[in-house]
Amino acid sequence: MDYSITKFLWTLLGLFIVLNWGMLMSSTMRRIGARVSGRFGIPWYQPWIDLTKLYSLKSQVSHGAMFFLGPVFRLMGGVGIFLFLPIIYGSDHWSNYSFSGDLILILYFQFFGMLGMALGAGEGGHPHSAIGISRGLSQFTTIEVPMTLAVISLAIQYQTLSISDIVAAQQGGFTTWTLWTNPLATAAGMLSLLGAFGHSPFNLVKAPNEIPIGPPTEYHGVFLGVLRTNGAILHVAEAALFMNLFFGGATNWVELIVKTFLIYFWSVFVGTVFPRFRIEQSVRWFLKVPTIIGIIAIIIFL
Repeated sequence: MDYSITKFLWTLLGLFIVLNWGMLMSSTMRRIGARVSGRFGIPWYQPWIDLTKLYSLKSQVSHGAMFFLGPVFRLMGGVGIFLFLPIIYGSDHWSNYSFSGDLILILYFQFFGMLGMALGAGEGGHPHSAIGISRGLSQFTTIEVPMTLAVISLAIQYQTLSISDIVAAQQGGFTTWTLWTNPLATAAGMLSLLGAFGHSPFNLVKAPNEIPIGPPTEYHGVFLGVLRTNGAILHVAEAALFMNLFFGGATNWVELIVKTFLIYFWSVFVGTVFPRFRIEQSVRWFLKVPTIIGIIAIIIFL
């Protein structure tokens, strides 16, 4: 079989595994949050039921082409990160389409989905759409600042912008992980990750119990199903990205599952403990603590 076709099929299989692991991880985290609140929570298979139901429905609401392209752009952001992210280190099958300098491209894909959703919300016609757009773009822009500083620190440290090369440099054992060789960049990156995952105290776009609108109510049927699909893929892909950058990557699927679960649990734990920020509090926080840490991380390796 042609190499390009074989590569595509292995990548497609990896995407299928990541999608299902993301849904299982989502249901597990929701059950953990429910137990903290003294409830039982949803059954572990509920995300599959919800996704099947959503894809079987048709939306009766029409706001224009851009409104419906918003979820598609959002999905392309998550899938784009996965496509150019080496999932399993040292594996030809699971390296996907990674290349030298892929870290820069992935940073662009992180913002791509948010911009797509902003364009979709802008055509929704709801008078409060501007609130969600301003909150989302304001917060995500400030999230990118400490994340970019952490990446610059890693680029200086490892002299590369290739994720595969960064993972290769961490293969000398636990003590060679970026967590120990560059703890300040790790701290800046993990603090920015809290905002990227969008759990409390940084769930400002949806703002549960405050604004009765947003993607879960504005989008229906297949379009909401696309957003749920992206959520499952994006959370695993972003957790795998941080695993590669700061925690030595993964040499097999079991290691990937354990590490991505712990990285994702970090944001769930913080979200369970802390209440939601206001938008000005969130922006101010990201521009203070994580940004200062990221700047110091760069200065140390200059």
